[in-house]
Amino acid sequence: MTLVRIANVVRDYAWGSTSLVAGYLGTEPSGGPEAELWLGAHPASPARLDDGTPLDAALEAAGAEQPGILLKVLAAAHALSLQVHPSTAQAQAGFAAEETAGVPRDAAHRSFKDARSKPELIVAVTPFEALSGFQPTTRTLAVLDALAAIDARVAPYADRVRASTRETLAWLLAGGEDVDAVVAGVVAAAPSLPAAHAAAADTVARLHADYPGDAGIATSLMLHRVSLAPGESVFLPAGNLHAYLSGLGIELMEASDNVLRGGLTPKHVDRDALLDVVDVTPVDDPRLPPTALPGAVAYRPDAPFELRHVSGDHDAGAAACAIVLAASPTIVEVAGERLVLERGEAAFAATPGMLRVEASDAWVAIERFDTP
Repeated sequence: MTLVRIANVVRDYAWGSTSLVAGYLGTEPSGGPEAELWLGAHPASPARLDDGTPLDAALEAAGAEQPGILLKVLAAAHALSLQVHPSTAQAQAGFAAEETAGVPRDAAHRSFKDARSKPELIVAVTPFEALSGFQPTTRTLAVLDALAAIDARVAPYADRVRASTRETLAWLLAGGEDVDAVVAGVVAAAPSLPAAHAAAADTVARLHADYPGDAGIATSLMLHRVSLAPGESVFLPAGNLHAYLSGLGIELMEASDNVLRGGLTPKHVDRDALLDVVDVTPVDDPRLPPTALPGAVAYRPDAPFELRHVSGDHDAGAAACAIVLAASPTIVEVAGERLVLERGEAAFAATPGMLRVEASDAWVAIERFDTP
């Protein structure tokens, strides 16, 4: 099995957009929320071949290696949960512990669904809003002090941040009346923030609308608010606390479903596991600049994958595993085989042969590659 056409159904999580996925891929809207299209072999939602065979089963039958990457089309109309993903070592340890404890893999309170890490890369297709990583403490305090000057209930939050970011996060995750008071103060004061803090005010308004009273509203003020223009990207390594807020993006990750949530969700919040995994080290800017290539641009994070946006005739190199998503008519050639994809179609290539893609708008996710 060298080059095959694959397809999948769009997952209908409540935070999804009703129009963005269909609008980009030229498909018929379902009428409900369309959140994520998964293209890969992850057993939670494997793509299928033309004959209906799940990709993971087809690869197993052929004796081929399962892909270690998962490509998604993601469209958010509402905020996703605050979350982090573990490193490989953390995932292996957590998975083994829950297996030993006999926690069912489909249990709502299960935190480690597999033994893989889950670094993520997302590239904006439309303007895209997200929270990603801890910002320098001085920036956080500038916002919190401005809020506290309007509503004194916020002052204890600012004092805690001055002492320790990690301890402040643990306090917020624990909840209680004192945290509830801070959240109420933040929500009340945010509309009166000066223009210099407009992004923080908007974040609070968005999150309060979706999750009123949630401690994650306060937590968000320690994180970067990232506004991505189309073509801009952000990389989310292990330990990065993040949440997508709105927009359409193409997301590439290791093929894992390990999510440790820290708020803004009705789902299970594993406070202890999140605190073990989260990295509170501040970063100046979480954006990842692309690299220009003939016929494409490449997004190359510190991870075992890369994503390329093809807008011409592009030789992608010797890819052992690749997933191609067509947002325009696309030609895919590898090891003497050729597929013509229409807008909204996708292909999977499992071969060390040279991969060539020709399109005006297509995405190529590559695992284990030789850089041209």
